[in-house]
Amino acid sequence: MSLKVRRRLPQAVPLAGLHPLVARLYAARGIEAPEDAALGLDALLPTTLLGGAEAAAELLHDALRRERRILIVGDYDADGATSTAVAVLGLRRLGATQVDYLVPNRFEYGYGLTPEIVALARTRSPDLIVTVDNGIASVAGVAAARAAGIDVLVTDHHLPGKTLPDATVLVDPNLPGDPFPSKCLAGVGVMFYVLLALRARLRSVDWFASRGLSEPNLAELLDLVALGTVADVARFDRNNRILVANGLKRLRAGRCRPGIAALARVAKRSLDRLEARDLGFAIGPRLNAAGRMDDMTVGIECLIADDPARAATLAAALDALNRDRRDREQQMRDEAFDALAALGDDPPRGIVLFDPRWHQGIVGLVASRVRERSARPTIAFADAGDGTLKGSGRSIDGLHLRDALETIATREPDLIARFGGHAAAAGLTLAKDALPRFSAAFEAEVARVLGDAPPDASVASDGELEASLLDATGARAIRDGGPWGQGFPEPRFDGGFTVRERRFVGERHLKLTLDGPGGPLSAIAFGWDDDPVPEPGARVHAVYALDLDAYRGGDAVQLLVDELVPADQVMLV
Repeated sequence: MSLKVRRRLPQAVPLAGLHPLVARLYAARGIEAPEDAALGLDALLPTTLLGGAEAAAELLHDALRRERRILIVGDYDADGATSTAVAVLGLRRLGATQVDYLVPNRFEYGYGLTPEIVALARTRSPDLIVTVDNGIASVAGVAAARAAGIDVLVTDHHLPGKTLPDATVLVDPNLPGDPFPSKCLAGVGVMFYVLLALRARLRSVDWFASRGLSEPNLAELLDLVALGTVADVARFDRNNRILVANGLKRLRAGRCRPGIAALARVAKRSLDRLEARDLGFAIGPRLNAAGRMDDMTVGIECLIADDPARAATLAAALDALNRDRRDREQQMRDEAFDALAALGDDPPRGIVLFDPRWHQGIVGLVASRVRERSARPTIAFADAGDGTLKGSGRSIDGLHLRDALETIATREPDLIARFGGHAAAAGLTLAKDALPRFSAAFEAEVARVLGDAPPDASVASDGELEASLLDATGARAIRDGGPWGQGFPEPRFDGGFTVRERRFVGERHLKLTLDGPGGPLSAIAFGWDDDPVPEPGARVHAVYALDLDAYRGGDAVQLLVDELVPADQVMLV
């Protein structure tokens, strides 16, 4: 198996005053000015730039003043759960007396504020519905709520369709003409901004002093904002990096929600060493497991719990759901890889997979794994049991997945029942017998957008690390230079090593001792599949992250290996 490594070259002069390695990494990611590297809360974009935020603050102020019943309608993923928790906790701290939430069960109601969800919501007699991480595509649902005399505040970050819902107020940075410079806010970030705008309004009318209330420090919600932003794989522009960096500070200091602390414990992560990757690969999946396998209510209850004992019980339940999810995903992934292999050495430009046994809540993860292996946009479908298929897709650079679905829907209006999403990920529903038609249409649209050039199967690297940087000081500099994430990628390096020792530990993890430029190094390749295991003495080329080994006190260096091939099978491009 050959490996192509594409080394990032700095696009700017490294900034002075930083650790040389961090300066080099920042320059390769386009940071050109010292102020762009500063991540204090004072550098957040102001709420006044977010379209609809001030109108939302006025609507919510009126609801608080009149003690109206507010119902938060969330989504069933980690962004939706954290958005719901931020809305409930934030509104209560700002003085709301009647705040409840409702999250649709994905297997019964599907996504968003549908008329069916509105009918369910009406049993709670809300005066105001606030959607979080959904709603911008809920034209029929918003109409049903307004017809029932319920005001609707939509807070969302997804791309809007051609028709906008007739909500009382819309807040979405991706609305046409919205002046907010950051279009990458996750749903939880949008709700956080609405709360900031509401607090500013309440402050201006002397709300807190007149009612004997302490003005809340909304920064206390940033642990939730950080978790939702990372788990939703939101792009790390500077504004999102500020939100995540300050959320991580609170987490590392132990000043976080009991539920997040409990999730960190069941994931065997130390709060004081937490990084963005831990939110994305350890804590986020446990929270997401509730929505994938059962009902997100248990996840939200974990996040809003004030009692640590109750939070621990709920976190244990989420951990059990996540173990079930991992087992199901492993089986589905193996089946998907078999289906991919059956497509031959040159699979379609856009891959569509379906198996009637697959689980609706896991097809997105399967699509992600196939996309990684094939370097092609992939959509995986599951049987919804009502004559329709539910699909979840993941894309590659160069193909905006939601736009591709919209183009297909425009050309063939009767093909896709519903769709929505982002550039990198999207979901859709179609009739079961429409799958062959959709597969052909998707392949044709991907080929039209990407052309005939083969997909880029290279792996990005920040180059080779000299021996003087392969130590704990270098690893700490990288950690402190974060947060790293989507669009501001965590540093990966590559280089040649000699295998000294190797063995398997845990769940198919390959533990290695590698001889490098400065001596022996500990390394681990998580989830090693059926690739050949290198023998002691073999020369290999590795792509890796430089990390501190928590199991050895956090002072020893460990390489987290992403790619490992024989030294003669690597090509630098």
